Amino acid sequence: MTTTIPSTGERILVVDDEADIVALVAYHLAKSGYRVSTASSGPEALEVARRDRPALIVLDLMLPGISGYQVLEQLRGADSTRDIAVLMLTARREEPDRIQGLSLGADDYLTKPFSPQELVLRVGAILRRVGAGGGSGGEQLQIGPLSIDLAAHLVQVDGEPVELTPTEFKLLLTLAERRGRVQARAHLLQTVWEAAPDIQTRTVDMHVQRLRAKLGAAGDLIETVRGFGYRIRAPQNRPA
Repeated sequence: MTTTIPSTGERILVVDDEADIVALVAYHLAKSGYRVSTASSGPEALEVARRDRPALIVLDLMLPGISGYQVLEQLRGADSTRDIAVLMLTARREEPDRIQGLSLGADDYLTKPFSPQELVLRVGAILRRVGAGGGSGGEQLQIGPLSIDLAAHLVQVDGEPVELTPTEFKLLLTLAERRGRVQARAHLLQTVWEAAPDIQTRTVDMHVQRLRAKLGAAGDLIETVRGFGYRIRAPQNRPA
């Protein structure tokens, strides 16, 4: 059964088949001022997400019906839900499990058991990323075929729009604003994810990989600087 805790903040959907975890997470989020909806299965999560359009989903990966991975894939594949931020919850600590979720477009992950206070802080950090990057007066960055409209949160390559998650947009904007300068993985974690620098940097690598794929030919603008991190290079001018 889906429940809603009234408040005045942004809506968060908590999805887990363990009632105790749902109650714990919902309590701490509501205490922090969020409006909370809950779901206990994959199909119910999709139904509530389409109906309530939450700002963020706290998504367990091991769910009845369909898995959290499948829920995430369907969310990212639909126009009405592709921009909803997602924080994965997983009892699996193995790197491949985290990588799979990140590669499908999750914004962050947290392993069980977890601190409710840390979860609330991560939710806040993700939501700040969702609202970050809006410039004034339609400010726009142009790098070769890549165009970034800060106010509209719109990315285009050769005039064609590119759909990015909030975290992918913030990552791209961070690199673009520092064009030509190498950004260390630890620095990107602090800037984009607001995470301590000892958090695993594989998170950055997976998002860069996904970002490159979405940008197509313009993905080559993002260079890997071995042993350091990433940078966006200025495209070479072609002779007339």
